[in-house]
Amino acid sequence: MDLIDTLDRLASRLDQHASVLSTEEATKQTLVLPVINALGYNVFDPLEVIPEFTADVGTKKGEKVDYAIHLDGVPMILIECKMYGAALSLNHASQLYRYFSVTDARFGVLTNGTKYWFYSDIESPNKMDSKPFFEFDLLDYDTRDVAELKKFSKATFDLDNILSNASELKYAQQIKKSLADEFDEPSEDFVRMFTSRVYAGRFTGAVNEQFRILVKNAFRSFVAEQINDRLKAALRGGEAHLIPVNPIAEDQTADAGEADDDGIETTQDEIEGYHVVRAILARSVNPARIVMRDTKSYCGILLDDNNRKPICRLHFNRAKKFIGLFDAAKNEERIAIESPLDIYTFADRLIESVMNYDTKSPVQDENPNTTPGTSTGE
Repeated sequence: MDLIDTLDRLASRLDQHASVLSTEEATKQTLVLPVINALGYNVFDPLEVIPEFTADVGTKKGEKVDYAIHLDGVPMILIECKMYGAALSLNHASQLYRYFSVTDARFGVLTNGTKYWFYSDIESPNKMDSKPFFEFDLLDYDTRDVAELKKFSKATFDLDNILSNASELKYAQQIKKSLADEFDEPSEDFVRMFTSRVYAGRFTGAVNEQFRILVKNAFRSFVAEQINDRLKAALRGGEAHLIPVNPIAEDQTADAGEADDDGIETTQDEIEGYHVVRAILARSVNPARIVMRDTKSYCGILLDDNNRKPICRLHFNRAKKFIGLFDAAKNEERIAIESPLDIYTFADRLIESVMNYDTKSPVQDENPNTTPGTSTGE
């Protein structure tokens, strides 16, 4: 099973498991260990994945970090776990911070089961950085995130390759976060920068307030136009993926020797099926919220680009086509179809699937600038 398939399965079952993930141990067993196993490490081999790893740190004796992954007999990745839902911060990484400097480990991972923060010593040798260079979120990821996570798998682990791209990845993610903040609420510096390029007058408080709205709307309009341009290009048959990607991340993956599309080829039938689903749901939710996320095994169609909200799956990679439909418990039923147009016969079930996630009325949902579906699929 591919890594992305395991991640999709874990994420889709999270709603069923959330009520019992009330302890750190339950979080480890249900979420953390399956992820470690999916990366190719034998969680049942205490010489490879060591639980409760102990190392004496100065005057502190017998302190433990939850897991240490060994490669060639050397601890390479230290993992500190917190309970599912716990907020993560550098304070929670104190044990990782201390262990990092007294072991040969090159990476520290802080996780609450869904968020995985990867640390190294980019800024100062043998001293763990205060900020992670890579963050993976089981509830919000795309194929680029999976490609980065896969670099830590046992089969493809290359220390020099990871470290050579870690710095660029760290700062690219921080820049992307800053852009997301500016998208939600432009800062005064951001507004001032663009105002100075189009307005010759003095930047007063009143001008700031006036242009804050203009800059915010222009920024959102620009992003929406970029998405529409990608969709149009895809319909002309030239695009492999419908979800726009960050060009910096794209360059990093190419530099690392990864295939640009990670082996995924979005077919014309999948694109047509995606637009049939959008057409069916257009009267129920804003079509901009219906997002396609392609994988090697199937083409998933999600609400709000959230893998916890699957609408359907298009299994079009074989000679026989199937559509996967979900019930209220997110159990998938595969039904054979002849062509994407046959999806129209399942309109009621698709609408019901969306309504299970969403209680908004169509009127409330009319403005695409206020919906999560206008994101670029970070």
